Amino acid sequence: MDRSDVDDAAALVRLGDALVTEHVAINRYRLPPGDGFPGGLHAHADQEEVFVVIEGEATFETLDGEVTVAAGGAVRFAPGEYQTGENRGDEELVALALGAPRESDDVRVPATCPDCGAVGLRLDADGSGTVFRCPDCGVEHVPEPCPDCGADALAFVTDDEHRPVVACDDCGATFAEAPLRE
Repeated sequence: MDRSDVDDAAALVRLGDALVTEHVAINRYRLPPGDGFPGGLHAHADQEEVFVVIEGEATFETLDGEVTVAAGGAVRFAPGEYQTGENRGDEELVALALGAPRESDDVRVPATCPDCGAVGLRLDADGSGTVFRCPDCGVEHVPEPCPDCGADALAFVTDDEHRPVVACDDCGATFAEAPLRE
């Protein structure tokens, strides 16, 4: 048996690591108003995710619309379902995120491959930077900084019609397609 105490002040506690889970990832998030879960709009091709809200309220954006989950509620995202979440409330949000299987390295972003037109590029991030790899044709694409201000603060989000777009956190510019290096 493994046991772990939760640091109540920590923004992220990786309980799966602390408990040495083999088949499920468990993370506890504490998000102040205005903060979001990490990752932006993404999907796990090989993992389902469940979020359980303990305190506050979480708002999740999907390609089908928004869903708000209050304390005591939960939401499930199937493998391949795009989602991102944040705390839009006035109170702190405390939530558990559970993912199965535990190891998920096939994270997709809703970008279109300029070479073959496939949608859903695989996110490959390592210590040297971020690369999008097309799972259909295998071509690698490197994201560019914001074309308007040059910042590297780009993230996938949804627009008012729940379509995926890329937004710059610095200048607020949005782009229908991810800016990619030639």
